[in-house]
Amino acid sequence: MFVIQVVNTAFNVLVWLIIGRCILSFIPHNPYQPIIKFIYDITEPVMSPFRRLLPTAGPIDFSPILAVLAVTLVQRLVIQLLYYIY
Repeated sequence: MFVIQVVNTAFNVLVWLIIGRCILSFIPHNPYQPIIKFIYDITEPVMSPFRRLLPTAGPIDFSPILAVLAVTLVQRLVIQLLYYIY
């Protein structure tokens, strides 16, 4: 059960990092600051495929919404699989 909790927590942290990145897009920040760079480095591989799929809607980026939905879906599938295995 410990493995399931760790995996679940990792997915939850990823969702919160995506939300944090959305919040960062509204405030001026230094993208080279280590914590902000970490957030960008972790979330970019998840968000970039959705950014390529969606057409541009001006300055609005809808990829975080799809990324959170996809991560949540994968989280549920992985957790169910882990419950089945353990």
